Amino acid sequence: MIKKILRKIVPKSILKSYHKFLSLLGAFLYRYPSDKLKVIGVTGTNGKSTVVNMISFLLEKEGYKVGNTSTVGFKIGDEEWLNDKKMTMLGRFSLQKMLIRMIKRGCDYAIIETSSEGIKQYRHLGINYDVVVFTNLTPEHLESHGGFENYKKAKLKLFQHLTQKPEKHNVPKIIVANKDDQYFKEFTNYQADQKIGFSIDQESDFKAINIKFEDFNTIFKIKEIDFKINVLGEFNVYNILTALAVCSSQGLSLEKMSKDLEDYEGTPGRMEFIRNKKDIKILVDYAPEIESLKQLYKALDLFKYNKLIHVLGSCGGGRDKSRQPVLGSMSGNKADIVIVTNEDPYDDNPMEIINNVAQGAIDKGKELDKNLFKIKNRREAIKKALELAQVDDLLLLTGKGAEQYICVKHGHKIPWDDRRVVRELLSEIK
Repeated sequence: MIKKILRKIVPKSILKSYHKFLSLLGAFLYRYPSDKLKVIGVTGTNGKSTVVNMISFLLEKEGYKVGNTSTVGFKIGDEEWLNDKKMTMLGRFSLQKMLIRMIKRGCDYAIIETSSEGIKQYRHLGINYDVVVFTNLTPEHLESHGGFENYKKAKLKLFQHLTQKPEKHNVPKIIVANKDDQYFKEFTNYQADQKIGFSIDQESDFKAINIKFEDFNTIFKIKEIDFKINVLGEFNVYNILTALAVCSSQGLSLEKMSKDLEDYEGTPGRMEFIRNKKDIKILVDYAPEIESLKQLYKALDLFKYNKLIHVLGSCGGGRDKSRQPVLGSMSGNKADIVIVTNEDPYDDNPMEIINNVAQGAIDKGKELDKNLFKIKNRREAIKKALELAQVDDLLLLTGKGAEQYICVKHGHKIPWDDRRVVRELLSEIK
């Protein structure tokens, strides 16, 4: 509450200076730990957490010790835990402390999911990145940033920052970027020792060809090397390409990585199936905004199911309100049954968000209390979905993934995990 009041009364120029000072102070007080690690920063709209997870996996397979921070979780060597902070990029001092812990545990690499919100508050300034990665860019956090251009400018600051920090001994500065994205040139228009592109459509350093989806596997080729990975969807091909391009820049061979990825089991809360005895296909995914939901729906077309029951909501707290009815419209068009529920309202009225999302579904022909339900309590919404689901139906839960809290007004956080709640309800429902 105090922070909100201060944001309103303190001039923006002073707030910016304050954030910059804290970031640089944190690095100074902890003696610049990022100088003692190889640091990879991943930014973009979609796929960041999965890319962080995949890079970590591949580097560890090569024998490196890795630490990472992402929306999904944290990792320091063999120790891993889910992100319980409800923030993608840790605060300035917390992030420096995390880097110190990585050094003490003997980590070679730190992989940091670097969000636009974190960049906006200059949390990246105290980090000496060696590789910066651009996954893609679509509208998100528009109200928080004051429009798409400001959102894009925030992301671009990371790439501008890359060579503003000194090179470490024999460690080049590298940009890795999605060549199929319309903003590729802007993100690669910065100084670097090496610039690497990946793609499906355009010619690039790492282009996936002959892409096929069989059973629950994705199959493709890069430079005549075959890849077969236990994930689905074109968006996951992009995630894999990103990780391969990054790791290749660190000296890993494509041929070995193709074998290593056969053991990859996915990222928590990202297209994660929940096994059950009811023979329902239950899928938990993050997909909080329009483009990620669109890509998820495309992936659903790759396997068979009867009815689609979709449980969703939308975020409050300065996120783009205009996407709320659009998400509902998309669900109303795709799903047989839509259940709109609470996600992360923050200080916004949760029923107002729910009504906005539901209106989108109504506009697509869904009827309230027939094939559209508004249930504020997320647990009750999931319970309703499980009660409606029959054999071979697909129950899709989006908006939370593996997040550990629901954020409500006055900064309160309710412990949560969609996957845990589903498993608990499955044991209760006979």
